[in-house]
Amino acid sequence: MRRRVLVLVAATTTLVLVAFLVPLALLVRTVAQDRAVATVTAQAQSLSPLVATAGRDALALAVGQVDATTSAEVTLFLADGAVLGTPAARTPLVELGARGVSASTDAPGGREIVVAVRDATGAGGAVRAFVPDADLTRGVGRSWLLLTGLGITLLAVGLVLADRLARRLVHATTDLAAAAHRLARGDLDARADAGAPAELGVVAGALNGLAGRITDLLREERETVADLAHRVRTPLTSLRLEAESLPPADAVRIGEGVDAVQRAVTGAIEQARRRGADPAACDAVPVVADRVAFWAVLAEDTERDVTVDLAPGPLPVALPRGDLEAVVDTLLGNVFAHTPDGTSFAVRLAPEPGGGATLTVTDDGPGIPAGAPALRRGVSGAGSTGLGLDIARRSAEQSGGGLRLESPGRGLRVVVGLGPPR
Repeated sequence: MRRRVLVLVAATTTLVLVAFLVPLALLVRTVAQDRAVATVTAQAQSLSPLVATAGRDALALAVGQVDATTSAEVTLFLADGAVLGTPAARTPLVELGARGVSASTDAPGGREIVVAVRDATGAGGAVRAFVPDADLTRGVGRSWLLLTGLGITLLAVGLVLADRLARRLVHATTDLAAAAHRLARGDLDARADAGAPAELGVVAGALNGLAGRITDLLREERETVADLAHRVRTPLTSLRLEAESLPPADAVRIGEGVDAVQRAVTGAIEQARRRGADPAACDAVPVVADRVAFWAVLAEDTERDVTVDLAPGPLPVALPRGDLEAVVDTLLGNVFAHTPDGTSFAVRLAPEPGGGATLTVTDDGPGIPAGAPALRRGVSGAGSTGLGLDIARRSAEQSGGGLRLESPGRGLRVVVGLGPPR
């Protein structure tokens, strides 16, 4: 942008200077020529009274003085054929002057000026003055040089001013783009310079207003989620009290379930109130092992074979413990929800060379039906809400990884990449 502004200003300024300086330069040359011609013509005309009144010797002296005081070549042609001053040939213009016609014309090497004169007897003569080109253009070169310098100076000044303006515009534009990128990365404190020039300032103000509105909406959303999650605690407390009246074995089992829900609610509140900060890290090995052990009880009840392959820890990943537990619970819960009893599944946790880990859950179920919708929030091919896998995907992407589904012939393989802590 800065270069384009400079090119535009340079082109426009050059056109204006050319349109102004070229006619001015031609005018300077014309004025110089007219001045030289007028000066020599006046000196030649000053001899006209002397031709009619002075003698030959006085007339020769006067012609010599005029010839000596000017750079032009002055010659007096008398009616009797005598020639005084600088010797010169009788040109057609001199013959015309002898007939009483004064004129001037361009000649090789300069300009010829002829003034008609009359002697005491009334016979016609002519005063011829030849002005060389050097006199006609005297001072023109220096004037043109000054005009050229003036044009270059004006062009330089215009470019300097344009560069300062373009630099300010470019700075304002890059600042606006940087603020937009920071907002896109989740930095809601980013603001653009509202004092930017012209329309950029208007855009910056609008962007700042949008950022403020987004901040307010997110704050309201977080508080709403936190409030809703907090309200769940009351029925959970009632459920815990009801569980205490059951037999001890059932009370312990239901109490563990209530504790898991309580942790999920607490995690939802913490996640709702967390904004823009890097996610906390945890060791993936004990978290995955704990959740697999939890689901292994249900697997035994439904006659499912479970294969567990966990790499030796620690395997730190960029997810809080609660979020990673939710990911594992989502993947294993889908196995139990969408495959018939007796379907075996396997859980594998392996380290990545650059840090982080890969969690893979594979089952021997029917896999993904043909024509099933792609992984998208709120879309499910099995009659569920479709939010589970999307939540797992978002958690994986939040850590710097991702989630993909594979269907190797039969069954389904879900591969979750978990990024290393930042």
